[in-house]
Amino acid sequence: MSDFKPDDYIKYRLQRANETISETKILIDNKLWNTAINRMYYACFYAVGALLVKHGVETSSHSGSRQKFGQLFIHTGLISKDLGKHYSELFEKRQKGDYNDFFDFDEETVLRLYQPSLDLIKEIEKQIIK
Repeated sequence: MSDFKPDDYIKYRLQRANETISETKILIDNKLWNTAINRMYYACFYAVGALLVKHGVETSSHSGSRQKFGQLFIHTGLISKDLGKHYSELFEKRQKGDYNDFFDFDEETVLRLYQPSLDLIKEIEKQIIK
């Protein structure tokens, strides 16, 4: 990020968030549930990263990003607790799907998480534009 301005990074991360959530729809259509969870999480992670940069917050890990997002945006009421819980659930499910053997998500779980992921990205975009 050193050669780039924060606004460049923010724009790039939001673009990645939107591209990645679009990929998720293709994965859902093809019933690739575990990969869909992974991509949903990363779409939201990219958006959260953009929001943190917008506010001058640097983190070095996924857990750190999640913690700062909760502390600065969920606990303060800038973003709803429901969307904060959604992001935490995606974080946990992505880890389980990526690192646990013989674990598969089902269609119901993936479809339940898809719309809130879209909502979180849109809400973050609104916060960035403010």
